[in-house]
Amino acid sequence: MGDSRQRHLRLLDHIQPGVLVLFVGINPGLRSAETGHHFSGHSNRFWKLLHESKLVSEPLTYREDRRLPEWRLGLTNIIGRCTAGIDVLDPVEYRQGVVSLTRKIRRYRPHIVALLGVTIFRMLFSSKEYSKGPLDLGVTHLELAGAKIFLLPNPSGRNAHYSYHQMLTAFQDLRGLIEQPFKKPGSPV
Repeated sequence: MGDSRQRHLRLLDHIQPGVLVLFVGINPGLRSAETGHHFSGHSNRFWKLLHESKLVSEPLTYREDRRLPEWRLGLTNIIGRCTAGIDVLDPVEYRQGVVSLTRKIRRYRPHIVALLGVTIFRMLFSSKEYSKGPLDLGVTHLELAGAKIFLLPNPSGRNAHYSYHQMLTAFQDLRGLIEQPFKKPGSPV
């Protein structure tokens, strides 16, 4: 597939009503543009982490990304445009992506929005408190359009900041959170 076509290709979201967790990536890479599926990079660990954390009950590959709603999981990106890296993304695309993401959250009403990477988190929550230094993975005290924010590491093979064990632990913590009964805001514990 030619480079100019890849730049304009956008992958479909995989979200359905009743979603518990909406996974949010930054944007699809060029390999995803080639395959037409999310997280299809050779070194991307997303699908392995989903299965090993028991968020899904069977091993999946990127070719089965459309099946995530079977487990009440959804998948989208802040920016739909496929690129070789995030350094070519424009700040306007990020701002438009936040508006689009907020609309999706309001429409599908996931309990948890799982941000796949610190970059996304810092873009959405740009206060000085989060601008520098390490961030704790896991559930945060923040919400977006009424959904809890859960910070996961970026599963890309390019992410050298977290070991596979740290990534798996974070995905397992997410599974533990969704196994707990959800309470409406303001209801007694």
